Amino acid sequence: MAASDTMESLDCVVVGAGWYGLGAAKQYHCTRPEDSMAVLDVQSSLGGTWADERLYPDLKSNNLVGTYEFPDFPMDRDQFKIKTGEHIPGEVVNAYLKAYAANFGIDGLVRLETKVLVAEHQGTDRGGWILTIANPKHKESKLYARRLIIATGLTSEAFVPHFDGQETFGGRIFHGKHFPQNRDTLRTAKSATVFGSSKFAWDAVYSYAKAGVKVDWIIRSSGHGPCWMAPPYVTPLKKWIEKLANTRFLTWFSPCVWGDVDGYPGVRRFLHGTAVGRLIVDGFWKILGNDVLTLNAYDSHTETAKLKPWIGAMFTGTSFSILNYDTDFFQLVKSGQVKIHVGEIDHLSPSAVHLSDGTVFGSDVILAHTGWKQVPPMKLLPDGIQKELGIPHLQEDMPSPGDLANQRGIIGRADEEILTRFPRLRKQPVWNNKYVPLTEHKGTTTGSEDATTPYTGLTSHMLYRFLVPPSERFLRPRDVAFAGMVGNFSNTLTAHLQGLWISAFFSGLLKNDPASAVGDETSMQALQYETVLHNRFGKWRYPVDWGNKAPSFVFDAVPYLDLLQRDLGLDPHRKPSFMSEVWSPYGPEDYRDINHEWEAVMAKVAE
Repeated sequence: MAASDTMESLDCVVVGAGWYGLGAAKQYHCTRPEDSMAVLDVQSSLGGTWADERLYPDLKSNNLVGTYEFPDFPMDRDQFKIKTGEHIPGEVVNAYLKAYAANFGIDGLVRLETKVLVAEHQGTDRGGWILTIANPKHKESKLYARRLIIATGLTSEAFVPHFDGQETFGGRIFHGKHFPQNRDTLRTAKSATVFGSSKFAWDAVYSYAKAGVKVDWIIRSSGHGPCWMAPPYVTPLKKWIEKLANTRFLTWFSPCVWGDVDGYPGVRRFLHGTAVGRLIVDGFWKILGNDVLTLNAYDSHTETAKLKPWIGAMFTGTSFSILNYDTDFFQLVKSGQVKIHVGEIDHLSPSAVHLSDGTVFGSDVILAHTGWKQVPPMKLLPDGIQKELGIPHLQEDMPSPGDLANQRGIIGRADEEILTRFPRLRKQPVWNNKYVPLTEHKGTTTGSEDATTPYTGLTSHMLYRFLVPPSERFLRPRDVAFAGMVGNFSNTLTAHLQGLWISAFFSGLLKNDPASAVGDETSMQALQYETVLHNRFGKWRYPVDWGNKAPSFVFDAVPYLDLLQRDLGLDPHRKPSFMSEVWSPYGPEDYRDINHEWEAVMAKVAE
């Protein structure tokens, strides 16, 4: 299909208006101001997870003020009425993102309540995409996008399994994403069931219990177990946890396959490649984990003991969250307001939940926070293009040539390199011998699900730098990128740098340009292997988080930002001295002028 003269044509379309979509749109708009652009979002307001309709009760950022802002748009304390040392209320984050879009002229480019139904690649050397979109009146139209940035993120499409008997339950059953639309249940329900153990589930338990609603909290006995929850300040030195994760010295204690890019490979080889080094690393993670367990005093009560994580701190990824509540969460549990069940839902009956161990309790409402669908919320054409795009798709016994995820030889080679470089990862944690992935219908097995199931039957992401497909089909025309298919404690910094990287890639201005491999078989094989190596790393490093499905990391964020900066031709060492480089945490202030620095580098190249 070719773009017609009557079809709207744009230089760039961004799908998604959250942190990553707005960050990518701003960077593209500022670096290519003459280009036409639109930001499409299905919601009625911008903000992504922080949009008006996503602001559930008591929502706050895990981050404290100062670490949750774009580098070039500081969150002014007076303007947004916040104080240093506070977690940021959802309404403030929402207002900040709207102010950011207005400040950089993005707000006028956002088209809300616009759903992308289909994105069809044109497959020519020039590339481009024809998008089929629908507006609030359900009228479909098409537009041509020379370049497409998909920034729908990892928490866009909610997944709720089917419960036997749910048709007779009588009460509401909804995903945590739709808590705002069901906030009246805080007043109307006498008893509520929360199903899940992620931070979102903790938030729901807190809101219901604080409102005086009796809560039955179900944590799957066949699942991952409770997520790690820490106070804002950890370790015996009481370090601010977001800054702890972004302190270069401490990033060395995390086995990271791209870590050497930080310029200190010798330290990393000692810590992870020698027996003595690995003892030191194990000691670090033991101190960090034990400190959190001690501060939370799980064993002080039989109910809070059920909230102890099932996996060591070292192997947890972005599910590691912060106790950002106004009152003592654990006291609500100890008071009897919350009853925790480690078990399985067998079925539902009118106003009742039945567990597999025979336990039955009444319930007026069920809030299920059971994860997210992995695939972008649009149909991608032509059929089978997901393989070359490097996004999750159903596994096949016979892989196609462009399907990196199914090329078992290259995966085996990558796994062996990871485990050779980081022997500690060979000793994988056994968090649950009875683990069974959650599926859409009870009794389904791996390989029998369709693409709506979130965890089984699908390949993982395979994007170069977690951003672009490692395929000549897309590298040659430079016409697609994925922003935000990654999670870490430094999402605002990552969104800023990813946006600049994408804009530079589209313009052919990266110093380390993946498109330079096009036409050279050896170079393309090397690029594809590096892609598999980086994406496969998460399976071994963060086995119970998104790690084996999409990039999800904590102490590896600064090296990842280093990687993007080196691609841009910039020096990632941004501190004034060696000591501050090693010991001073990285934050938004360190990347405030990175656009100007990149423009200066480009000006020198052009001379």
